[in-house]
Amino acid sequence: MTNKSGLEFKVGDAVVYPAHGVGKVAAVETQEVAGMSLEVYVVTFDHEKMTLRVPTKKAKTAGLRSLAADDVVTKALTTLKGRARVKRTMWSRRAQEYEAKINSGDLISIAEVVRDLHRADSQPEQSYSERQLYESALDRMAREVAAANRIDKDAAVQLLAKSLSAKKAVIAAAEAAEEAAEEAEAA
Repeated sequence: MTNKSGLEFKVGDAVVYPAHGVGKVAAVETQEVAGMSLEVYVVTFDHEKMTLRVPTKKAKTAGLRSLAADDVVTKALTTLKGRARVKRTMWSRRAQEYEAKINSGDLISIAEVVRDLHRADSQPEQSYSERQLYESALDRMAREVAAANRIDKDAAVQLLAKSLSAKKAVIAAAEAAEEAAEEAEAA
């Protein structure tokens, strides 16, 4: 995906940096660092009011990537509809795993965190740390889905909520199928 200048991204491209989410390449600059000339992408993150400089030669290894393709977004939305997979380990260990998935920058991994931490109205309330992780993952996912689909963040949040509410129907159907299978075995 490199262009004529040999750079992977050009000014104006929306990109994803694992630890910060969706940003925009504002410029490609050459800076003097320790007596050496270094070409860097200047990436701005409006939602965090932050600017990041990533060396162009290290962009891939730093995890800088293009927005997720349509098929990846579709797979992430499908992931939200699945059944939550909560490991039976201590919360501190699960929280570390969730944080690592969020900071990986992988949309599917972030979708897994949103799915696993989502609570329906009928379920007990989340702890403060669970809610913080959930909101962080939901925000990160919504920003990328919004940028990939060229919609605003609120519309993306509604799209995610729709997928999460579809999860209830999928789970109810799976539970009904399980009950029917158990009844058939008992008969």
